[in-house]
Amino acid sequence: MSEILITGGAGFIGSHLAELLLSRDHQVTIVDDLSTGTPDNLKHLEEHESLTFISGDIGDEHLINEVIENKDQVYHLAAAVGVALIAKQPIETIERNIYPTQLLLAALRKRIERGETVTTFFSSTSEVYGKNPKETWTEQDDLVFGATTRPRWSYGVSKAIDEFLALACVKEYNLPIVIGRFFNVVGPRQTGAYGMVLPRFVQAALLGEPLKVHDDGKQIRCFSHVYDVTRAITKLMDTPDAFGKVINIGSDTPISILELATRVIETCDSNSVIEFMTYTEAYDESFEDIRRRVPDLTRIRNMIGDPNEHDIDQIIRDVRDSLT
Repeated sequence: MSEILITGGAGFIGSHLAELLLSRDHQVTIVDDLSTGTPDNLKHLEEHESLTFISGDIGDEHLINEVIENKDQVYHLAAAVGVALIAKQPIETIERNIYPTQLLLAALRKRIERGETVTTFFSSTSEVYGKNPKETWTEQDDLVFGATTRPRWSYGVSKAIDEFLALACVKEYNLPIVIGRFFNVVGPRQTGAYGMVLPRFVQAALLGEPLKVHDDGKQIRCFSHVYDVTRAITKLMDTPDAFGKVINIGSDTPISILELATRVIETCDSNSVIEFMTYTEAYDESFEDIRRRVPDLTRIRNMIGDPNEHDIDQIIRDVRDSLT
């Protein structure tokens, strides 16, 4: 049994991770300010005797120093989420991604300097690759961002800073940290409120409403089931070779957004139609998109094997079933 801290544990991925760790008889403490997470994600766990929930901001230095004591593992998932939120609130995006990470790393360093042991998973994102034009992205590829006048890049840049900070602590203080770059994690309990495409499509299809596809729908993405991702995270935390590394986590099976919309309509047996809208209509005139986002999964496969058990059709069915 381990004592585990999850920041952002009331969010989509965090709540599934908490559920998994509790099923393995660990003691889990969640800290979440509920800015994007919700108590509903934890409702089925709220009576669990091994779960402690703290409603609070990990940007509070006193709180983070308090909750990190005696923890064996830390999963740092708290961050700004969703393209819609990022486009509308770039200041909040930057502040919520960088400052709490600085505080958490400082608290971790104190514990390591006292001779204590604590391992940490830091969640990063495929957004750090920016608009790198390669067909697939490896962890060593260049980060290619757009102009500072395009607020969308503030998310990728701020998460890249988080990675630099974490890796500096690995180098200077020998902190045992795994950095995972997520690629479009989806599944039950994910909300479409912040622009997440799959739940947004499924909700519309179930209601018989139009599925709004941005631009021409030919953007390429890869979708991985949250079930597969949470299990991959915990396997990496038990893999010594993963510490000090940046690791792509997700699926490498590409699909266009237009094809995704078509499959959602078919799977939901819906009469919905597809409507196209410009990025300016969806966000604003400053928005810039990434046309193709496909990870190279060689590193994670060499460490823990293929992390993906669910294909896109199963993922769509699971999201559909969770909303009906």
